[in-house]
Amino acid sequence: MFTRAQLHRRRSHLARAWDLHIPAICDKRPTSAARMGVRTEIVASWERSAAHIMPEVHEAPLADADETRLAFQASPLSAAVRQLESQLQAAADDGELVVAVTDPAARILWTHGGAVMRRKAEKVNFVPGGRWDEASVGTNALDLALRLDHAATVYSAEHFSSCVHGWVCWAAPVHDPRTGRQLGVLDLSTTWDRSHPIGLATAEALARLLGREVRATAVAGAAQNGTSRSGGLLELELLGQPSVQLNGARLRLTRRQIEILALLALNPGGLDLAELHARLYGDRPVSQGTLKAEMSQLRAMLGGHLESRPYRIDLDMRCDVTDVLHRLRASDVAGAVERYGGELLPGSESPALAEFGHFVTVALRNALLSDPHPAAVQRYLELAPHDLDLLGSTRRRGPTNGQPHPGYDQPSLTEEGRHDPHRRPGTHLFISAAASSPGPSRPPPSAGRAAASRGI
Repeated sequence: MFTRAQLHRRRSHLARAWDLHIPAICDKRPTSAARMGVRTEIVASWERSAAHIMPEVHEAPLADADETRLAFQASPLSAAVRQLESQLQAAADDGELVVAVTDPAARILWTHGGAVMRRKAEKVNFVPGGRWDEASVGTNALDLALRLDHAATVYSAEHFSSCVHGWVCWAAPVHDPRTGRQLGVLDLSTTWDRSHPIGLATAEALARLLGREVRATAVAGAAQNGTSRSGGLLELELLGQPSVQLNGARLRLTRRQIEILALLALNPGGLDLAELHARLYGDRPVSQGTLKAEMSQLRAMLGGHLESRPYRIDLDMRCDVTDVLHRLRASDVAGAVERYGGELLPGSESPALAEFGHFVTVALRNALLSDPHPAAVQRYLELAPHDLDLLGSTRRRGPTNGQPHPGYDQPSLTEEGRHDPHRRPGTHLFISAAASSPGPSRPPPSAGRAAASRGI
């Protein structure tokens, strides 16, 4: 965390850079603000801003109030904000912030501020209807996040307009997880002396929560209208000899593409690019650009039914792995063994799939040791003839009517203490109980909220 003295020095340095270079930029004279440590994207924004406004702007222009209200009601963000309103308000009140949600043109649709920041926000029209695009008020975090399509910070005199030199702002774009389209931006703003490294991460987290609520609301609405199955059925056979079928037609996929589908099927809440990359490649030196190319090809093969931010399969699914787990949870050991086709993608280099494949095998083996149906044991040993320990153990015991061994019950999948070098702190590795339900299924509307609350 920065000390107040450090923040003051930084603010003073930026103020000197602003005083020196903004007049030159406005007069279209050569300047070298970057040499004073001003970020390249800020200098570029200063230059664009100077083509539209003067730095003495005192407030943002206001759009028509009724038009803004109707625009918010029509926005997919409206329902998402209502669902998260208490969390957003708490973040503003506890952190002495003002929280704002905009449309894709940086027009503010909704705000909430603590007592101090509310008054400051009203003075500069940081309120619903305020237009905070670059052409209206100059360099600011809201416009920069939308323009760059990633989270952005603008501190003190990095703002083009002097009316907000006393502010620090963190903003992150909100995307429609189904299409990747920008819906607007989530912004957190406070006074310059309250700048904190966690501000940008908090804005990103809240923007992701909004995006997930957008999807959950859309899924719930589609289900009510009877339109939840928009793309058909994807069937994944991942145990033993892998195969993938879309609406009954087999897809010709590479090994890597099948691994990607397996990871997404076993994580119905979705995975962002970094999470998917870590679980697919582990520590191997493969760029994220390579994975993005794989996702583009896979999206085309699925007829566009592969969402981004986070990546998620937008199809009804059947998966033999989740079917096996569901049968084990239902004490149907014989049925689970019958559905089991062998190891999960044997030979996979994905560390997450290798770990989960071991989990499934141990779960099934523990079930057979707990309730050794002769036919089920024989079927399993046909697939794993090397398991002489299981054969010897079950010969000494008859079948029982006992409950399944707890080693394969669902809580094991999300055990916090289990070591995984590729898992980020606070995340769970694989599927929720809802994901192991039999037959065609889609993630329930609450899946996004549950995942968000766990930090996935």
